Amino acid sequence: MTEAVFPDGQLMRRATYLSVAVGSLLIVVKLVAWGATDSVALLSTLIDSTLDTVASLVNLFAVRQALQPADHQHRFGHGKAEPLAGLAQSTFIAGSALFLVGEAGKRMFFPEAVDHAPLGIAVMAFSIVMTVGLVLFQRYVIRRTGSLAIDADHLHYVGDLGMNMCVIVSLILSAQFGFEWADPLFALGIAGFLVYSAATIAWRSLHLLMDREFPDEDRKRIAEICQAHPDVHDIHDLRTRSAGLQGFIQLHLELDPDISLKRAHVISDEVEAGLRKAFPAADVIIHQDPAGTMERKDPFDGERYATRDASRTVPRRSRAS
Repeated sequence: MTEAVFPDGQLMRRATYLSVAVGSLLIVVKLVAWGATDSVALLSTLIDSTLDTVASLVNLFAVRQALQPADHQHRFGHGKAEPLAGLAQSTFIAGSALFLVGEAGKRMFFPEAVDHAPLGIAVMAFSIVMTVGLVLFQRYVIRRTGSLAIDADHLHYVGDLGMNMCVIVSLILSAQFGFEWADPLFALGIAGFLVYSAATIAWRSLHLLMDREFPDEDRKRIAEICQAHPDVHDIHDLRTRSAGLQGFIQLHLELDPDISLKRAHVISDEVEAGLRKAFPAADVIIHQDPAGTMERKDPFDGERYATRDASRTVPRRSRAS
């Protein structure tokens, strides 16, 4: 049943399983390297990997929940589990950044030499290879599904690539050139990136939880699909929102007032089929109105989605009644 509702659900699950596996492996190797080097920059990336793995675990459960089809108590599905997981991730990331700032601050006042730098560099190179493989797979899954949870995980690990490279530079500067401040300085830079990542994920999650409209280009596309049907005079009260993978489209079709109810139903089904083809994961609700009827319309519709000549006021007769 789940796969029928979300055909790419299994692909999303694999992405979450792979994230947890890679994150757990990186925690182990970085823990060993940090114990040997006592590098605060390496500690920063260890903390980040730990939080990435925790976030990936949250994603794993969130994606499993979001992929559940609608039930008696959740008639609109469980898609908002994804943005809720995104808020949890942003909290974890922000907390880790604050901890890292404290550790780097202490090392700025009391700098220490980095030991066993070659081991740390080798571990970071291994981390880069593993992370590149994960990021490429996640990017493929995001293109297929548009999942916010996978995208948030992807953002973490893309950041990890830059962090790991920075740690390698930090280890080289500290061990080979005696620049002991490089270690905490790079750690502070990583902390700043973590704060930025947390804010980005939180902002996107809040948009979904607050039922933000589809982008303007998508709303215009919806209007064009509806108005391309020869028996549709116009549309109004277009409302859209997203809940995880699923979108919701609601609108009123303006039809010839003299056609039969059966014909109006057929027209609506044809328009709905076109919308579902363009937005396969969307739930579409269409209400039919007789063209020319005066009624209160959505004040937020405006004119930015209108694609027809507003001067056309004479209703067309339906081809079939």
